[in-house]
Amino acid sequence: MIKRAGSASFWAFVTVSSILLFPIAVVIWVTTVLFDRRLVLLHRFTCFWASLYTWLNPVWSVTVDGRDKIRRGTTYVMVANHLSLLDILVMFRLFRHFKWVSKIENFTVPFIGWNMRLNRYIRLRRGDRESVIEMMAACERTLGEGSSIMMFPEGTRSSTGELRPFKPGAFELALATQTPILPIVITGTSEALPKRGFVLQGRHPIRIRVLDPIPYEEFAHLSIDALTEHVRSLIAAELGDPGDETRG
Repeated sequence: MIKRAGSASFWAFVTVSSILLFPIAVVIWVTTVLFDRRLVLLHRFTCFWASLYTWLNPVWSVTVDGRDKIRRGTTYVMVANHLSLLDILVMFRLFRHFKWVSKIENFTVPFIGWNMRLNRYIRLRRGDRESVIEMMAACERTLGEGSSIMMFPEGTRSSTGELRPFKPGAFELALATQTPILPIVITGTSEALPKRGFVLQGRHPIRIRVLDPIPYEEFAHLSIDALTEHVRSLIAAELGDPGDETRG
């Protein structure tokens, strides 16, 4: 009962704050879009908006390790494991510029999804080959404009907490554009809010670990499949999960 009441309060706060903060996002967009073509200021405000929900929630202590490895002015293909809906909120705690690749349904969520559209985050209709092609083209343009891309290469949240097989799109993109890869490891979010349901599960520490960037020169010789598995193994090792679901 206490968890349900706390969860109801949290989601009510998300709803009310989104109604109040979205008009500010619109004002920022209107006043900056002509000179801030990458929408850096709007994304920074979005980082603040999303971070409110972890800053003000007393049961979540979020630790960010390795933020200094994200060099300003460098464009990355950023990839992270995916455990929970909270992953999206905590990744904004990086306060670094990037464009999300997200399923198209998220862009229809009132206020939050509309803000994603303002930020020109990149839409993907899962299971639609044409949408995948359009997404990849949009990612290439975005990288070319100087904005990093953020992806969850598992494609969906893990229901067990174990690392799922990675889809190759992010790594195909990195090879095609000769862009360094930035692996990121998230822990604790699946315990705080499991995949199924919206009931918060009490006090859980959450941690983001930014691993060392992988320069293009270090993977230029690899095939897409080999690169995909290499990056997955780095994240798996940090999770203490050397077992490989992709093995037969």
